Amino acid sequence: MESNSTTLIGSVQRAMRLLEAVASREHGAPAKQLAREAGLALPTAYHLLRTLAHEGYLRRDKGLFFLGESAERLSSSGAQQKRRSTMSDALAHWRDAIGVPVYYANYRDGEIDVICVADSPATPAVEEWADFRETGHAHAIGQCLLSQLDDKARRDHLDRYPVQSITPYTVRDNDSLLRRLERTGRMEPVIERQEYALGTVCAAIPITAGSTAATMAISLPSHQAERLLPAARQLQSEIGRLLGTLAISISI
Repeated sequence: MESNSTTLIGSVQRAMRLLEAVASREHGAPAKQLAREAGLALPTAYHLLRTLAHEGYLRRDKGLFFLGESAERLSSSGAQQKRRSTMSDALAHWRDAIGVPVYYANYRDGEIDVICVADSPATPAVEEWADFRETGHAHAIGQCLLSQLDDKARRDHLDRYPVQSITPYTVRDNDSLLRRLERTGRMEPVIERQEYALGTVCAAIPITAGSTAATMAISLPSHQAERLLPAARQLQSEIGRLLGTLAISISI
């Protein structure tokens, strides 16, 4: 068994060397050249190349090997993870600098998606006691994202997730929410006070990044409500300085 495992590991290592060799050749390469670069005997290299092509990790065209769709999906997934890590690091920086939990969310395929949250024991995030996707009318993140949509998209969202009372402070009906969204300033922070969770106030800042509706938000206990707007303005200023660096991460 140990011998078989060793053989399998060796095959994987050789296959990875071939994939790396193909990846370094934008215009493709023949089996003989790839075998030489990977330090493999031609029959071994050719067998592995055929296997990788069969599985979709490589494709062969006119005797040259290129990365296939399976390998490109792996690359895309890795890039997405890197962007997510960049965003998480930025949120953690702002959490520590401003002293509040920081959230990043976007609106994609008709859904509110809270992608990253940076909090700490000293600055805990709001507990998701009611599904964020279904209660966008009640929290600052959802209101900020909906404010960036056109009227048709807003009404479509509310048809699927109609306004419902979450707390005594929640907006009462779809029409009231639509009027509020209509009055929202284009780049103004959206403020919400105890509409989603009693004892909590939140602010969300709209982010413009191509066609993606996105937002960063903060929350505070309601007894610290006087900190909310200054903290939101500070975050907005920080985002303005770093948005060029983060633009690639906004679409994750």
